[in-house]
This record gives sequence, C-alpha cells and structure tokens, in this order.
Amino acid sequence: MTMPSMKNFSKVTSFYLSEYYGMEDLKAVYFCIFLVLYVTIIAENVVLIGVIYREKSLHEPMYVLLCNLAVNGLYGGTALLPALLVNLLSQTHEISLSFCQTQVYAIHTYAITEFTILAVMSYDRYMAICHPLSYHTIMSRRAAKLILFMWLYPMLAFLIVLIFTLQLPYCGRTIEKVYCINYLLVRLACTDTFIANIVGLLSVVLYTGPQLVMIFYSYGHILRICLLSFSKSKFKALRTCTPHLLAILNYSFGCFFEIAQGRFDSSHLSYQTKLFLSLYFLIFPPLLNPAIYGLSIGLIRLKTHSFSLKLYFVFGFTMTQSLYM
Repeated sequence: MTMPSMKNFSKVTSFYLSEYYGMEDLKAVYFCIFLVLYVTIIAENVVLIGVIYREKSLHEPMYVLLCNLAVNGLYGGTALLPALLVNLLSQTHEISLSFCQTQVYAIHTYAITEFTILAVMSYDRYMAICHPLSYHTIMSRRAAKLILFMWLYPMLAFLIVLIFTLQLPYCGRTIEKVYCINYLLVRLACTDTFIANIVGLLSVVLYTGPQLVMIFYSYGHILRICLLSFSKSKFKALRTCTPHLLAILNYSFGCFFEIAQGRFDSSHLSYQTKLFLSLYFLIFPPLLNPAIYGLSIGLIRLKTHSFSLKLYFVFGFTMTQSLYM
C-alpha cells in the first residue's frame, strides 16, 4: 500500500463530526435540552462560587477546594456545550483543525483537573479527620501550593501528549463523536502513530496514578481511624466525606462510560444511549456536584438559600424600577 503524499497531508484543515446525524430530526429539541443544561451548570456553579466567596464562615480549606471544583465544572461545561450548540445548528457539522485541537486540550485538561481536585479534597478530609488539631494550621499553610498543583499539573501534563498530536498530519476527516478527543484525532493520522500511542498509554498512568494513590491512602487511613476509635465525633466527621465520595463515584462512572464506549463494541446500543454515555463525564459532574454539596452540607444549603433570596430580591427590585421608569 502506498502512503499518501505529503501534499495530501496539508489538505485536512477541518473535520466532520459524524455523531450529529442522529439529532437531525429533533434538532430543536436537542438544542433546547443542551442549552438548558448549560445555563443550569452556569447558574449552579456561579451561585456556589458566589456563596463561598461572600460568606466569611466558608473561607475554610474544604470550601475553597469546593470552589475550585465549581470553577472546573464551568471550564468543562464551556469546553463542550457552546461548541455543541453551534455545531448542532450547522448544516455541515464541521469543526476546524485548530478549534478541534483547542477543544481536545480543554476537555482533557478538564478531566484531569477534576480528578486531581477530587484527590486533593480526599487529602483534606484525611487531615480533618485523622489530624483534627493541626488541620487548620497545616491546610492553611499548604492550601496555595495545593491549588497551584491542582491546576498546573494537568495543564502541563497533557501538554506533553498534545505536542505529539499537533505534529501529526491527517488523512481522515471523520470523527465519530460530537466533540474532538485525542485518541480519535490520532487515529486519523497518516503516519505511524506508535510513539504517540505509547505516550498516550503512559500518560494514563501519569494522569491517574498519583490521584488514585492519594484517594486510597486518605480513605484507608480515615476508615482505620474511625473503626479503631468508634467515637461519635469520628463518625460524625466521616459523614462529611459523603458528598465527596458521591462526587468521586459520579465522575468515575462518567469516565468508565467514556472509556468503555471507546474500547468495546457499542453497536448494539441505541444512538441516545451512546450519546448519553459519551457526554456523561462532561455534563453530569458539573451539573450534580453543586447539588450534591448543597444538599449534603447544611451550612452551604443555608447560605445558598440566603444568597438566592438576595439575588431574587435584587433582580425583582431592579425589574420593578425599570417598569416604572
């Protein structure tokens, strides 16, 4: 088989996102659903960030980390949904090479950052339960370094993989998804992708290894302390881990759905099921995390209710003034 000439490599400047075909008949319905989801993600996370920022009683390490989780939720939702809404209205469902590469970087760094923040939050719970007397002192001193690590580590780590992807010439133009993702982009390359694939596989260990160690180490010690002490205060502290564990499970399910769909035959699944599974890790963690924490932590629930009432009265007062002007 003759390899395509270098002249053909430069012709691929855009890609066709083939999975939009299933939305054609109900395009308006899908557009409304995704628009509502995006607005809800923005509203929930902005309210959560606003509550934590305004309330001094919430200026503690746990809530600062939660604020970062909400910021990443906004980042992930914005990496997907605006482009999805635009492509849904497009007649060709094409995406330019440069925008596709940008989306690849945004989606992957969101995914790694989400897992990294959840890992750091598990360490925070470990310090709070296993070292309660020194918790505030240690976490206050380490908070800035941990936050810097949560954001810089994913951004720089995935940049190594992206550099290999950016150097690839492409022959194929069809991406079987509604958004761009790295392994599908690599599959469209004309040249040998052995090195890129090896780097990609090694990067999975780099992206998940330290986080998994931190999560299992933290909860291993938390369970050991709680089982050994049997004190009421320890089990009460253990309850503060519930929203964090739910957030980890929610995100893990989403990642499993995405990995399983990409690695196993999913032809027997309906279009709607495959779409749901491929979008879960990008939509549902940002959508459900504020609700999980808002409902689980009484202080946030109380402050969010108060903050929402203030927004309602300010908005209502502004609207009333505009009517009488």
